[in-house]
Amino acid sequence: MKTLCVYCGSNAGNDPTYATLARALGARLANDGIALIYGGGNVGLMGIVADAVLEHGGEVVGVIPQQLVDWEVAHKGVTRLEIVDSMHTRKARMFELSDGFIALPGGFGTLDEMFEMLTWRQLGLGKKPCAFLDANGFWQPLMAMLDTMVRERFLHPEQRQDMWHGGDIDALFAWMRDYRPAQADKWLDEKRRSQLKLTSEDV
Repeated sequence: MKTLCVYCGSNAGNDPTYATLARALGARLANDGIALIYGGGNVGLMGIVADAVLEHGGEVVGVIPQQLVDWEVAHKGVTRLEIVDSMHTRKARMFELSDGFIALPGGFGTLDEMFEMLTWRQLGLGKKPCAFLDANGFWQPLMAMLDTMVRERFLHPEQRQDMWHGGDIDALFAWMRDYRPAQADKWLDEKRRSQLKLTSEDV
């Protein structure tokens, strides 16, 4: 791994544990010689993780739409800041630059970005690892929702398992380094239908 993309909140949250986790992740990236790819902001957890990488001598590449630059939330101290024309372009560029994706606690934007990466992978548009780094059980309700999707047959079990969730950074990096993508297509073939005992009316 040479680069990792971190999605996270433009707010710091109401518990200092989130900021502590962001700083620890940033320090680990720098110490391991892994460049941070992120949304280019200077606020919230985004700014905290970027500052931590920089403070420990690491490389930070921000990708930010012009609109957010105009709102003066761009981080001026990163190694490289790429200004793009839209959020759509930003996502595609961050995908190109990154060897994997980590979600720290965040809101709509964090979920949007991570789930687009998961969807692209589901459709065979990429094979890069995706992980949810947790603090205070922040991601637990989301993991429960994913289990519901599997139970109700909206998500394949293999795809549910083809991501990492936990609170230990050492375990996260070990998983990412050993990652092998699951062989699970979105569309079930006839053999898979038979294994699941589904009829053609079920799908």
